Amino acid sequence: METQKFNYDNNIVRAFLYATIVFGLVGFLLGLSAALMLFYPELPEFLFGTDDTTIQSLRSGNIQGLINTQGAMGFGRIRMLHTSAVIFAFVCNSFFCGAYYSMQRLLKTRMYSDTLSWLHFWTWQLMIVAVVITFLMGINTSKEYAEHEWPIDIMITVSWVIFGINMFGTIAKRRVRHLYVAIWFYIATWIAVAMLHIFNNLEVPLSFTSWKSYSVYAGVKDALVQWWYGHNAVAFVLTTPVLGLMYYFMPKAAQRPVFSYKLSIIHFWSLIFVYLWAGPHHLQYTALPAWAQAVGTGFSIMLIAPSWGGMLNGLLTLRGAWDKVRENPILKFFVVAITCYGMATFEGPLLATKSLNKIGHYTDWVIGHVHLGALGWNGFMAFGVVYYLVPIMWRTPLWSKKLANWHFWLGTLGIIFYAVPMYISGFTQGLMWKQFNPDGTLMYKNWLDTVTAIIPYFKMRFLGGILYLSGAILMVVNVIRTVRSGSFQKEVPAEAPALADIGSSRKEGEGVHLWLERTPKLLSILAFITVAIGGLIEIVPTLSLKQSVPTITAVKPYTPLELEGRDLYVREGCNSCHSQMIRPFRDEIVRFEGKNGQYSKAGEFIYDRPFLWGSKRTGPDLHREGGRNPDSWHFKHMYNPRITSAGSIMPRFPWLITNKLDRTQMVDKMKLMKNAFDVPYSKAEIDSANQWADNQSKGIVKRIYSEANDLKDQMEKEKTAKGASYVPLEQREIVAMIAYLQRLGTDIKTTQIQTASAE
Repeated sequence: METQKFNYDNNIVRAFLYATIVFGLVGFLLGLSAALMLFYPELPEFLFGTDDTTIQSLRSGNIQGLINTQGAMGFGRIRMLHTSAVIFAFVCNSFFCGAYYSMQRLLKTRMYSDTLSWLHFWTWQLMIVAVVITFLMGINTSKEYAEHEWPIDIMITVSWVIFGINMFGTIAKRRVRHLYVAIWFYIATWIAVAMLHIFNNLEVPLSFTSWKSYSVYAGVKDALVQWWYGHNAVAFVLTTPVLGLMYYFMPKAAQRPVFSYKLSIIHFWSLIFVYLWAGPHHLQYTALPAWAQAVGTGFSIMLIAPSWGGMLNGLLTLRGAWDKVRENPILKFFVVAITCYGMATFEGPLLATKSLNKIGHYTDWVIGHVHLGALGWNGFMAFGVVYYLVPIMWRTPLWSKKLANWHFWLGTLGIIFYAVPMYISGFTQGLMWKQFNPDGTLMYKNWLDTVTAIIPYFKMRFLGGILYLSGAILMVVNVIRTVRSGSFQKEVPAEAPALADIGSSRKEGEGVHLWLERTPKLLSILAFITVAIGGLIEIVPTLSLKQSVPTITAVKPYTPLELEGRDLYVREGCNSCHSQMIRPFRDEIVRFEGKNGQYSKAGEFIYDRPFLWGSKRTGPDLHREGGRNPDSWHFKHMYNPRITSAGSIMPRFPWLITNKLDRTQMVDKMKLMKNAFDVPYSKAEIDSANQWADNQSKGIVKRIYSEANDLKDQMEKEKTAKGASYVPLEQREIVAMIAYLQRLGTDIKTTQIQTASAE
């Protein structure tokens, strides 16, 4: 058969490689900033100005600079920007970089379309820039790993479809009959992410000229869909694509074949089947139906088997080549990465069990677990791929193997100094929260006692982040020097015989999986069915059966002002630190709801779009916050938490005090809630929404002034100073925020709870 000549495209690989490095540094810096603010919450004040004379600042004596930031440096926004940068910018770009390189070589063909390759690259980078801008502005949905608002969700979809067309088009014109295992993982990744992204991000925009939208799911249903997505974003963005890279780059770097072909088959199919069922383990002991929690736990424990099968397949590929690990920094990164993958995938199922979940959930244990995977598995795999590709594409040895080894050891120490303190911190939190005195009172009733106890571990975590970032900076130096000393090869000449057409039917004596490997359409269809089963069985019954979430007669829709306050709460990312879910534990009921012992009920969340149960308690749970503190306390707490709670690590929100509340879309929000989601607002309530909000605002301000004469005097002075430009306190954002916080959990503060029929 005649040999065909063609060229591999290294140009697109180089573009994604550079993006990986740049956004990796951005993601690490954002993470370091968030870690710093957990023990130095005054960082924004130091940078932009403060009126607190006890704090050093670059602009002391003037808080206007901090107000002018409008919260752009607030912890809630930085934290979501960090997670999005690491997942979508760093890990995804590293996957695309490795996939574009490996697919061409594994399929013996150039990518299907250079135009599509570059469209994919630029649409993805444009999406990342849009995420940065919108998150800093407070435009987000608050849904973990999916905080992007609807226009960006569409951008992600378009870019992902472009990538899919290019990938499947490349597979269709391949010159290799059987698909290698890495390609299986790429296919499953594309299918699963498309499914997860679309279903989790179904939302109704307020208007097509507004960034604001509301989830089509509410409360318990929203929580189930979100964590079906959230857990499987970890599965199919942070795991399966990186496993595909492992199956290609590990054997290449070790110059050894994959340990076991059969284990690869078992690993692939069992992993993509089991993963989709495990999401509910993030919602143990919550208002989620018990059957869904049990299913999530069962399948989470089952995940150990396929995950460790993949880990062993990767490590055993080095059989007979372990001496190379000592000399080759690339293999060092890969070995530690795969080891961290094994550790994280053993720990995750353990945390899914109810016995450990009741201690670990909402604590820093989960943060340590997540970062063991992110820093160790994802980060080290990406670093190994970079170190592998740069010398090959620039046709020169790595500038400094010694510097790469230094990067490895700094990164490894960084992981240790990050994860271990977070484990200790998490154990400390979980145990302190649950300690009782002999007389039945909480031993650590003051929440701040449980926060100040873990500050030293936050500082150690910050040190770990510095070590990890330092290693990454050494990599940048190494890459720049290697690139400058080499010569980049844009087009790589290659040749291979054309693929003969032998039909898609199975041949006599041909193994079933060998047949699947040469029929990509059938393999893709089976992969889709495999990943869809778990979601269908868990989610469809919960979404379709009204009985799964019985309504509570006492629970009423939010007032217009409370709805605006809830949107402000989402804007500031408050759910990054505060949960709104009291689990049926004695310590939580006593701590958060002392009057009548009401833990959170599913029916309380039917008007919550999105749900705000949170995944981390840096601050206390807020589901029963309403009425616990006076309005003036909330005013002062938002202005400076250290005034009301000495030692608090909560950031300040002074712009809420000064900003005029934008009520131009308030009526439209109520109409959307009624028309799209059947929220029982009457026509009279909608027509009188502004009057309703005015009356509630006046009541809050009246209480503030009666409780705190100093605030009344402060407002009078401001009114005199500003004259006509003065904005009455009733019209400011802080009042809407207080309205929302004072509403939380008040609907069922009765001795008897009536449950309506769920017909």
